[in-house]
Amino acid sequence: MANDDILLIDSDQSTTTLLRTRLEALGFSVTHASNGLEGAHRISHGRWRAVVLELDLPGVHGLTLINQLRETDPLTPVIIASANADAAHRVLGLDQGADDYLAKPVSVRELAARIKALERRAEAFRQAGSEAVSNGDLCIDLLTREVRVDGTAVTLTTREFELLRFMVRHPGRVFSRVDLLDQVWGYRHQGYEHTVNTHINRLRNKLERNPAQPQRILTVWGVGYKYAAERPGPESRA
Repeated sequence: MANDDILLIDSDQSTTTLLRTRLEALGFSVTHASNGLEGAHRISHGRWRAVVLELDLPGVHGLTLINQLRETDPLTPVIIASANADAAHRVLGLDQGADDYLAKPVSVRELAARIKALERRAEAFRQAGSEAVSNGDLCIDLLTREVRVDGTAVTLTTREFELLRFMVRHPGRVFSRVDLLDQVWGYRHQGYEHTVNTHINRLRNKLERNPAQPQRILTVWGVGYKYAAERPGPESRA
């Protein structure tokens, strides 16, 4: 186990040498994987303080590595450090479970600050892990990250789970898409609000009997979204 180390997965030698040297100067321990296959092996055989990776990797793509980690570990911070700053590329990485995205060349001090901020958020989730959150016939176990509707288990991605958890804990309160980005994704960035729409639609498809007429996650036109304060009526479950 290497749970005190940052796992850095990048095939660019100049980038990794710079990041490793400067992160270690700031007090971090760093383990480097030079390709996707090595990264996959290290993810499978270690626990990490954070994972920093490029997406375009030889052997195994970075998105596959993120999915691999998230299957067993929803909380370890994952930061993409990529030479591709295209907006669609960035949103795809965040949608797949990354916590943050930095464009190369990376500011090492900014990277260090984001790792520490994400660690604080992960620790807050761990400390809340013994809680169970419920709303009507929906129950969320924060320890096992299990979601049940009418007693039936529902499989959610990491980001879907965090979005649902946040909204259920604030029933009836309306949040804008920017609010949800800030609270759930941990960053505020104009232009990425549509990723919230995507996740809302996915949650509705998994939680609602009729996603076209949702009874749980409601749209407040011109404002944003809210989770219904009251349990859906029997007619909505037919």
